[in-house]
Amino acid sequence: MVGKVEQPKKDVIRQTDAEAIRLGKTLLRSARFGALAVLDPATGGPLASRVGVATDIDGTPLILVSALSAHTGAIVADPRCSLLLGEPGKGDALAHARITLVCRARRLERGTPDHARAERRYLNRNPKAKLYAGLGDFAIFRLELERASLNGGFGKAYLLDRPDLLTTGEINDRLAAAEQPALDHMNAEHLDAVAVYARHYARAQGDGWVLTGLDADGMDLAAGDEVRRVFFPAPLAAADELRRILVLMARDGRAAQGQQP
Repeated sequence: MVGKVEQPKKDVIRQTDAEAIRLGKTLLRSARFGALAVLDPATGGPLASRVGVATDIDGTPLILVSALSAHTGAIVADPRCSLLLGEPGKGDALAHARITLVCRARRLERGTPDHARAERRYLNRNPKAKLYAGLGDFAIFRLELERASLNGGFGKAYLLDRPDLLTTGEINDRLAAAEQPALDHMNAEHLDAVAVYARHYARAQGDGWVLTGLDADGMDLAAGDEVRRVFFPAPLAAADELRRILVLMARDGRAAQGQQP
């Protein structure tokens, strides 16, 4: 009797490409909240909760959490955690893109440059958190990314590595130093350009858009609870390219919309 021939299993993981990386970065940079999964130190079992989210200048997720929360005690006891990002829209929730990040939590100490930068970026993204960010029992953690699983919808599964999602190099420190003055200037003097970024590049609707973040890959915008991510035509090679690319994108966006430059 002829034995049954085993059929090769179909690999459900697609090869990572530029489109998958762009989607993963978009989900990461545009998230305002996510589901944090930790290990309960009392039982060793899984524990999941919702947390507010922002990103550091390099793309690393940031969370602001209270010491009174169960998930804070869990990541202090064991920093291994994962973060699920991606909001469902209409219809089948499983048809919408989401990404699971495998991380190790690292607390940022108050009074350090890392904490000051992270707190500034977190509050730019989540301004309502200013009500409690300064309280003594609240702390900011960087969720140091190790790898990620991206589901772009039915049949679109990818495995991403840390370099796929994060931006490294000296440019981060230089951009971090220039970021807040640039944000303040654009939001005070050039809201017309910000509106062009939102409407032309992000296809956003409505008014009231402001810039909340700038990094080597692009910009983050918000209007109330709505957020959008816009990528630069190419990643910045140096921090002093920022002004030029913002001017160029505003000019090209206006031209595409039939406005005067």
